[in-house]
Amino acid sequence: MKNRLKVLRAERDWSQADLAERLSVSRQSVNAIETGKYDPSLPLAFRIAGLFDMAIEEIFLEK
Repeated sequence: MKNRLKVLRAERDWSQADLAERLSVSRQSVNAIETGKYDPSLPLAFRIAGLFDMAIEEIFLEK
């Protein structure tokens, strides 16, 4: 699944580790989501959307 996570993170000057800490996941998980190797669970997708104050559909896009 494509996503805008890397762009949104960069706009805030957050490292992958910063984002991971805010989401209570590992940096490796953030990297895997950003590169499309891993699709987040629905609860994690909601946490990501809430953190960026966006709808899930604004962050995650179908390929």
